[in-house]
Amino acid sequence: MKIKILLPTDFSENASQAIKYALELYKDQECLFYLLNVFFINPTNIESLIGMEPGSDLFEAAKKNSKRQLDQLLSEVAFGENGNLKHSFQTISTFNEPLQAIKSIVEEKDIDLIVMGTRGQTNTRSKIYGSNAIDVMEKIRNCPVIVVPQLAKRQLPKEIVFPTNYRTPFKKHELKHLINIVKICNASIKVLHVSEDGKLNEKQTNNKKLLDENFEEVSHSFHNLSQLSVAAAINCFVESRESDMVAFINSKHSFFASILNQPLVKGITYDSKVPILVMHDLGN
Repeated sequence: MKIKILLPTDFSENASQAIKYALELYKDQECLFYLLNVFFINPTNIESLIGMEPGSDLFEAAKKNSKRQLDQLLSEVAFGENGNLKHSFQTISTFNEPLQAIKSIVEEKDIDLIVMGTRGQTNTRSKIYGSNAIDVMEKIRNCPVIVVPQLAKRQLPKEIVFPTNYRTPFKKHELKHLINIVKICNASIKVLHVSEDGKLNEKQTNNKKLLDENFEEVSHSFHNLSQLSVAAAINCFVESRESDMVAFINSKHSFFASILNQPLVKGITYDSKVPILVMHDLGN
């Protein structure tokens, strides 16, 4: 069965890099890629809102431009020199708010994974993650997402950091996308626990054992850092080991947002090079 992967694009350089990363990551897998462009103009007044109604000159021009650029992108990824017989593509052009459009496509097409850039054409460069990326990571909870910085290496990940506090008993099906990536890339998982003293209570110990069982089919090891904030610990760990990806289970929005608002690689402001795999606690 083909893996269904949604590739949102605004035709920015960052979106292009995310698409290339997805094609490389799943180069040996049978995949159906959906290239999605949402043409949406944020109205500044009632006249511009009316002007974007279907059938209007503004709407039809935006729709035509979206389809033209999608056709060009399809030609590049499907029929270019890097074309892959294992990969098939469909294009989707729609007028909507980006988050709602992605939500709808995930439901309608039964998408397995979203791969997107960290920032689009209109996102501020003063932050690592743009508003659309954060919205997708936090609010689309029925589909995992890989968010790819523009400077991310296109090579397959060999070491994936998985931060956890061991307070949640993660089920194997919640981790299946991480496990699948580890298998196809022949990578290893570094489970990172951040705490003040490194000690675990009984519940945490049991959850760690469960995680060990869930990762039994892949290479993995456990690590602990203390006397650092969670964000700083991840920064240090990823930077010192030159890890290739960070995988999160998103259980609490407030905690997750606090991580996203800070660099994942120490000393780098908005030019992080580490892709993020965001999965979700399906019991939440």
